[in-house]
Amino acid sequence: MRLAELFDGPLGNPTLARRLRDDADTLHERFNQDFWIEERGGYYAVALDGDKNRVDSKTSNMGHLLWSGIVPPERADAVVRQLMSPDMFSGWGIRTLSREERLYNALGYHLGTVWPHDNSIAALGLARYGYRAESNRISLAMFEAAEEFGHRLPEALSGFDRERLLFAVPYPTACSPQAWAAGTPLALIRAMLGVNPVNGRLVLDPDVPAELGRIIAERVRAFGQQWELEAVGRSGHVRLQPS
Repeated sequence: MRLAELFDGPLGNPTLARRLRDDADTLHERFNQDFWIEERGGYYAVALDGDKNRVDSKTSNMGHLLWSGIVPPERADAVVRQLMSPDMFSGWGIRTLSREERLYNALGYHLGTVWPHDNSIAALGLARYGYRAESNRISLAMFEAAEEFGHRLPEALSGFDRERLLFAVPYPTACSPQAWAAGTPLALIRAMLGVNPVNGRLVLDPDVPAELGRIIAERVRAFGQQWELEAVGRSGHVRLQPS
């Protein structure tokens, strides 16, 4: 990579770009030093308290870390194992709080319920690190949960184990419709398609589960143009549509 490309940045300001990259490197280093916990299989604390002690609850926030890219590759496997463990993955999605934790409550708002938008962020994060099968498992669970709610995902659903109850138990006061829940399927489809903007074009790296067959998306707007995307399994293509 040429130096000019490396330091190209916001508003074409190389000085600002360099500073922001330096700040990002510092944040990456400090975060992974301060929040990582080696015990219980390795995972990230959910917070630091007022005395900078780690709040050591296992939460779905770890999926957001994968989405952001702040997790070093050598720690990704441990994070994925935590998220997809029976204590965190209910069968309908990743719980906001692990069943291992004392405050876990399958009907607690942030204490064990499953949030669709939260899971879509995790699915994108797992796909980013190459855990496509695990990402697809989340996506399929979300689509199957949607069938339980008239094909409209609610704000949240309970964290009860799917194998035990066989149906998705609603969260009693969940908003439906809700904007970020409505956006969940779009994020899940993006994770399956592996679609990203690169050098003025949309590119695909698909991994579409056999259960879904073929995915076709038309009139996808990017770079001031419209695109058509199509994928089956791990094969796909992008076409530029006429204006």
